[in-house]
Amino acid sequence: MIVRVDKILSELGFGSRTEIKRYVKAGKVRINENPVKKPEEKINTEIDRLYFDGKDVVIEEFETYVLYKPAGYVCATFDNVHKTVMELIDSNRKNIVPVGRLDLDTEGLLILTNDGNLNHRLVSPSSHVDKVYYAKFDGVLADDAIEMTAKGLDIGDGEVSKPAKLEIVSKNEVLLTIHEGKFHQVKRMIKALGGEVTYLKRTAFGGLGLDDLNLKRGESRKISMEEMRKLI
Repeated sequence: MIVRVDKILSELGFGSRTEIKRYVKAGKVRINENPVKKPEEKINTEIDRLYFDGKDVVIEEFETYVLYKPAGYVCATFDNVHKTVMELIDSNRKNIVPVGRLDLDTEGLLILTNDGNLNHRLVSPSSHVDKVYYAKFDGVLADDAIEMTAKGLDIGDGEVSKPAKLEIVSKNEVLLTIHEGKFHQVKRMIKALGGEVTYLKRTAFGGLGLDDLNLKRGESRKISMEEMRKLI
């Protein structure tokens, strides 16, 4: 990867582009043994080493995390009111974002990454990546709820869900597998079937199950290669 010095240092959390410019001018940045003269100078991360204030800078092109999102956190990089899921990952990267979103009151498996191609592949309905949700609800579902879900549901506002899989766990519990992520989709689908969601949890994303990760609520870590293969 060939990238500008100020861009990579800024993404890694060493400061803004303006601050990096000052650090370069102060002689704090070097490539191998050569001081960086201009912030726009480029580095080949495959063969060069980058140093900041004498310390080796570890450069990974992509960082991907698995998180057991608890309720009470929003899936955003910034929010004026609520805590964000970014507070739950141990990274200084500025370009990491949640893959899709889970509602404020929804918990479960969340992926965060700065890999744009991976993000697109996971959220695009055309990729048919399974997203499994466990829901508790009040009310009584339609007798043919499974068949209705398999055909696609009118979820209001002129939107129709794509065919999905509904499994009845008990009188007031279901598992729902979808391949898209419309606004409040699972809640709207269950409402279209006659229920009102009282608890919602994403239990799996792709072939990766939350139970396989050994994470407690609020815990996160970098994804392993084996887990990545299951995910995609």
